Parts: sequence; C-alpha cells; structure tokens
Amino acid sequence: MSAVSPRVWFITGTSTGFGRDLTEYLLDKGEIVVATARRPSLLDDLAAKYSSNRFLAVSLDVTQPQQVVDAFAQAKAAFGRINVVVNNAGLTNLGELESVTEEKAKVIIDTNFWGATYVTREAIKFFRESNPPGAGGRLLQVGSILGLIGLPGRSFYAASKHALEGLSESVVAEIDPAWNIKITIIEPGWFKTAITSKTTLSDPHPAYSNPDLPFTRIRKAWGTTTSRGDSKKVVQVFEKIASLPDPPLHFVVGLDAIELARKKLADLKASIDLYESWSEGLDRE
Repeated sequence: MSAVSPRVWFITGTSTGFGRDLTEYLLDKGEIVVATARRPSLLDDLAAKYSSNRFLAVSLDVTQPQQVVDAFAQAKAAFGRINVVVNNAGLTNLGELESVTEEKAKVIIDTNFWGATYVTREAIKFFRESNPPGAGGRLLQVGSILGLIGLPGRSFYAASKHALEGLSESVVAEIDPAWNIKITIIEPGWFKTAITSKTTLSDPHPAYSNPDLPFTRIRKAWGTTTSRGDSKKVVQVFEKIASLPDPPLHFVVGLDAIELARKKLADLKASIDLYESWSEGLDRE
C-alpha cells in the first residue's frame, strides 16, 4: 500500500477498550477515523472535539451483515477510501464448558467469529474494488493469545478466537498478491480493558466444586487480580504494525502472551517429535 497521509482507519468496537484507546490515539496523531459501535452516542465527546473531515461515528452491530455493508458504504461516502480496517469488536463470558448456556455461547461465537467474518469479507472487497487500483489496504484482526492456546473457563471465547485464526490464515492464502492487501492477526495477552471489566461469570456447575480445580481458583480470585498490560500503550503498537511495509501474519504482544506462546510451541514440537514415527508406513500401498 502506498504511503498516504493521513490514513483513513475503520475500527469496530470503539466505545471502550482497545477500540476506544486506538481511536483516541490515532485522532491525536492526525489520522482520520471511522469509529463504529453499537451505541455511537458513547462517542459523542469525540464527535464534538473533532471535525467531520477527521472523525465519523457509525452505528454498527457486527453480527448483522447488512449493517456491515452499510457502514463501509458510509465510510466511502465520507472519505472515499479506507487504508486500515481494525476488526476489534468482541465479548466474552467465563465459565466451564458445562456451565455456559448455549445462548451465551452463541452470542460469543456470533460476535467474535461471524461478526469478524462479515467485516473481513467487506474489508477485502473494499480494498480491492473501492480503493484506487493497487492501493490495497491493511486488515488488523484483533485476536487473542487464546486463539493459540486454551485456558480454563474460556472455552467458547478461545474457540471463537481459534476460528478467527484459521479464517485469517486461509484468507491470506486465497487472496491475490496483486490486490496488495496485508493481514495481521494481533494476539494480545492480558490487558485491562472493558472486555475484562465487563466479563460475566456463568453460575458454577456442581460437578466442578473441587477447590483445587484451576477455574475454581480463578472464580475465587476474580475481580481481585490486575493485569500488567496497559491498553493505551499497546494500541500504539497496533499503529506501528499497520505501518510496516511487510507486516507479520501473527503478532503476539504482551510478555505473558509471549511466554504462553513459547510454551505452546515447545509442547507441540515435543509431541510431534515423540510420535513422528507413528505416521510412518501409513501411505496406501
């Protein structure tokens, strides 16, 4: 993507958390932001502070495909282009697999996976067909370290983020390099944001009453622990990733996330090495 200044950013889930912090940071740097949220009234303070040629708040529920299409159309009408899309909207719920209701699980999957899918699809189309030929664009998928590993009490959230990983890797392999579309999956560790402070806990399942079980201990400590990650600092790294000429597909960020990712890689390598011989002689005669 050729250097353009200021860039137009299209960001989902901007009322709180990473989305809000990134929006504020970019506006302060002089960038243009299309900020989407289910309740755009939460962005009224930014609309009052910045002119309409710098900031546009758009109502968007990412689980509604037509709303996604309409939001991109509003961005095009306002600014004519989009240089960076940040697929950020998401939510979570804590609880053992057997304690989370199907209704809650579907909401998580619908938002974190299907919502992200609708935005991904429209972003690719916009970069290819609405931006100037060859300009392309950058797509930042805000995943999680839980897209690479699983942790107790996060089964459905982890499932949604694993699905986003697979989707993104496949899309990267599908798109024509001539379109000049760069995709990065951002895999943060624990940063204090609204998604953590607003996380709900499902009622405990009676079979998981053993106080020594990992998630039982997490339940007991929930609300008393704090993260070491600063969300206002990490969004500055999001902007740096979007500015690289050749960005990575995977970007693990946060010392806790790096530690977990390295352990996952080591465990996977050990398992492959240990059982590699079991795959010998399995080809058809």
